[in-house]
Amino acid sequence: MFASLDIPPSPYTAFAVSLVTAIVLVLTTKLHGRFSIDGLVGIQKAHTMPTPRIGGVAIWAGLIAAWAVAKPERQAILGPLLLAGLPAFAFGLAEDITKKVSVMARLLATMASGVVGWWLTGVSLTSVDIPWFDSLLGIGLVSVLFTAFAIGGVANAINIIDGFNGLASGFVILAFVGIAGIATVVQDTNLAIACLCVAGAALGFWFINWPWGKLFLGDGGSYFGGFALAWSCVMLIERNSGVTAFAALLVCIHPVTEVLFSIYRRKLRQTHPGQPDRLHLHSLIMRRVVRSTLRVPPHLTNPLTGILLALMSAPAVLAVYAVYDQTLTAAMLCLVFMLGYVTLYARLVSFHWCSPIAFLLRKPPINRRFMRTLQKQPRL
Repeated sequence: MFASLDIPPSPYTAFAVSLVTAIVLVLTTKLHGRFSIDGLVGIQKAHTMPTPRIGGVAIWAGLIAAWAVAKPERQAILGPLLLAGLPAFAFGLAEDITKKVSVMARLLATMASGVVGWWLTGVSLTSVDIPWFDSLLGIGLVSVLFTAFAIGGVANAINIIDGFNGLASGFVILAFVGIAGIATVVQDTNLAIACLCVAGAALGFWFINWPWGKLFLGDGGSYFGGFALAWSCVMLIERNSGVTAFAALLVCIHPVTEVLFSIYRRKLRQTHPGQPDRLHLHSLIMRRVVRSTLRVPPHLTNPLTGILLALMSAPAVLAVYAVYDQTLTAAMLCLVFMLGYVTLYARLVSFHWCSPIAFLLRKPPINRRFMRTLQKQPRL
C-alpha cells in the first residue's frame, strides 16, 4: 500500500512528540489534576481510577511538531488543519477542564471549524455523487453549510464512540491510514503524508491510553480528531475527482452509523438525542460479549472491548481500496456495513437474531432481563 511512498520524518516526529507529551501529562497529573481529572461518576464511565482527560493536548503537540519539520507543500495541508481545528479543540478542551460546555456549543464549534477550513483553503464539498444533491452543492453557500454540517457530524460521532481504552484513537489511526492509502494510490502524496502525521500523533497517545488508560482522549482530542478526519475526507474527495464520496463515508462508517442509530433509537424510546446512556454498541459488546460470554477478568474488560471495537472498522477500511473509484459499489458496501451494525445490535438487545429491517421498523425491543442486569452491574 505504501511501498511507493517515501515517508519523511514528519509522521515519526508527530508520533514521538505526542508520545513524550502524553507521558509528561501523566507524570504531572498532580499539577493539573484538579482541572483535568475525569471522575468516576457518570452513566457511561468505564474506569476505576481518576484519570486525566486531556490527551488531545498530546495529539495537538505532535501535529504542531510535524508541521514544523514538514516540507512547505505538506505544511500547506497541516497548517490549515491545525488552525481550522482550533475551535473544535478549544471547546472540547474547555469541557475537559470545566465540565460546563454544552454538547450544542461543542457541536457548533466543530461546524465552525469546517467553515474556517473553507475560509483558509477555499475547499468545501461540491459533489457527493448524488446527482440531484450535487446540483445544490453547486451553490456556494449550500456547499459550505453542508460541509460544516458533515464535519460536525463526524466529529460528534468520534466523541460518541470514545468509551473504552484505545477505541476512538484506534479507529482514528485506522481511518487515517486508510485515507493515506487511498491518497497514495491516486498519487496525492502530500495528503497521504499529512494523514500519516495525524495517524502518528494519534498513535503516540494510543500507547499511553491502551491498555491501562493512563490518559484519556477527552472531548478536546475526540472533537479535534473527528474534525481532522472529516476535513481530510473532504480534501481527499475535492483534490481527487476519481475518488467517490462514498469511499470517504465507508472509512467513517462505524462512528457515522453509531451516531445515526443512536439518534434513531433515542427518538423511538422518547429520550433526548444528546442524553448519555449505556446502550451504545460498545457498552453492549462489553457487557454481553466480553464480560458475560468471554468472562474476561475485570481488569482486562475495558482494554479488550476497546481494541475489539476499534478493529471492527478494519474490514471497511480494507474494503475501500477495492471500491474507492466505484460509486455504486462503495454505496452498497456502506449499506451492508450499516445493516450489519443494526443486525449485531438487534442480537445484543433482543437475545435473538432478526432482520435489521424488521428491527428498524418497530420500536427496538430490549430484553427486560438484560435491562435489569444492565442496571445492576457495577462499572469496571
